[in-house]
Amino acid sequence: MLLQGFSSVVSFIFLGLLLLSLYALVHAALQREDAFRAVDKQTKPFWLLILGITVVVQLLIPWLLLVLAGTIATIVYLVDVRPAVRSVSGGGRGGGGWSSSDGPYGPYNGNR
Repeated sequence: MLLQGFSSVVSFIFLGLLLLSLYALVHAALQREDAFRAVDKQTKPFWLLILGITVVVQLLIPWLLLVLAGTIATIVYLVDVRPAVRSVSGGGRGGGGWSSSDGPYGPYNGNR
C-alpha cells in the first residue's frame, strides 16, 4: 500500500515537470528569434530542440535520469533565458525599460 502511494506521488511530480517543460517549450516557440541573439543566449532553434526533446522524453521514456536532465534544461531556460528574452521583447513587467511614469517623450518628472 505504501508503494502505491509513493507511485502516485512520483506520477504527480512527473506530470508537473512535464507541464513545466511544455510551458517552457510554448514560451520559446512564441518568442522572436532575434530576441535570443540580442541577449546573447543560444538560438531559438537550439532551445526549441532541447525543450522539445525534453517533452518527448518525459512523455515516452520517463526514466528518472533523463527526466532530471530535461528538468535542469527547463529550469535554465525559465530562470535565465526567459527573463532576458522578455526584457528585449517588451513583454511582462518592465519590458523594454519603460516605467509607469514614462510619457511619449521620456520619463515624466513633474516639471522639476
